[in-house]
Amino acid sequence: MSAWARIKALVVKELLAMLRDKKARFSLIMPPILQLVLFANAATLEVRNINIAYYNQDTGWYSHELIERVKGSPYFQHVYKLSSEKELQEVIDSQKAIVALNIQADFSSQLGKGQAPFVQIILDGRKSNASQIVQGYIFRIIQTLNADIFKLQGTNSNNDVTIDFRSWFNPNLDYYLYTVPCLIGILSMVIGLIVTSLSVAREREMGTFDQLLVSPIQTWEILVGKMLPAVIIGIAESSLIMVLAILLYHIPLHGSLLLFYFSMIVFVISIVGIGLFISSLSHTQQQATLGTFVFMMPTMLLSGFATPIENMPAWLEPITILIPIKYFFVIIKGIFLKNMAASDVFMNIWPMALIGLFTLLIAGWMFKQKLE
Repeated sequence: MSAWARIKALVVKELLAMLRDKKARFSLIMPPILQLVLFANAATLEVRNINIAYYNQDTGWYSHELIERVKGSPYFQHVYKLSSEKELQEVIDSQKAIVALNIQADFSSQLGKGQAPFVQIILDGRKSNASQIVQGYIFRIIQTLNADIFKLQGTNSNNDVTIDFRSWFNPNLDYYLYTVPCLIGILSMVIGLIVTSLSVAREREMGTFDQLLVSPIQTWEILVGKMLPAVIIGIAESSLIMVLAILLYHIPLHGSLLLFYFSMIVFVISIVGIGLFISSLSHTQQQATLGTFVFMMPTMLLSGFATPIENMPAWLEPITILIPIKYFFVIIKGIFLKNMAASDVFMNIWPMALIGLFTLLIAGWMFKQKLE
């Protein structure tokens, strides 16, 4: 019996072991779909449905126009009218509103005279990230009001600086175009890790791993036989998630589908290598599950998904070189949103290939120690 025949038999055994189990079939199909829908709507850095309050000491038209524009903004859900500065303090302290406007009494009269009154913006610093985003929303509303007032008063001149705001690759700054492509990589990583990290641990618990010890099969054959089913399932799951992303969320695919699949295969292999390494260290499925989550948490924090890598401390940035999904994020967003060139894709593929090769070699060495 040739080596490839033994590998084929091992691959078929692994696939049947997963697909014959109803719970395993359910866990491979439904959770990724549910996670795509939930994460796409929940894992967003966009701030909406904001509660805002205002204390307007002015009775003129300009302050009324400012308040109406705030009420008409799609970002603000509830707008509370206050009658004193004490209420303004209380509404922030109680977190009833994340931001409050304090409009001075002579706001309209100063604008009518061509002067520059101020509006006090009070933010809840306990929600620092959201507060900074909300501040930008209010600043844009006030900036638009200023431009309209200049035109109304006839004080606008050709020497004024105008801003031509454009966002490349995502013109409407739609957070779906950022979040959903990244979810393809995240869910593919989760599936690849779970399938591979539990494979050997499951056999140890069932006692079938001992049969490998006495079978005429070599270490690299076990490694390939364990790797191929996970790669097949990972590619199938990634394809399903990609199709759902395009159909449900209308994510454009501007780049090469062939390049995307090639990079996806390399990425899944690198993740499978990490999963096999975790599996080789684990004696029970519980240990394998814990090892998977221990790996996933720092990986997500260091991948650049939630926060830019450039914002991390200088000593932490070199560690991100070892995170394969960091490179896959660049490829996914590049291929989907801007038709990334093949040379740029390969610049991000080869680090994943090195990580996969290293982890597979380590996992193979660990298997060899177990077989001897």
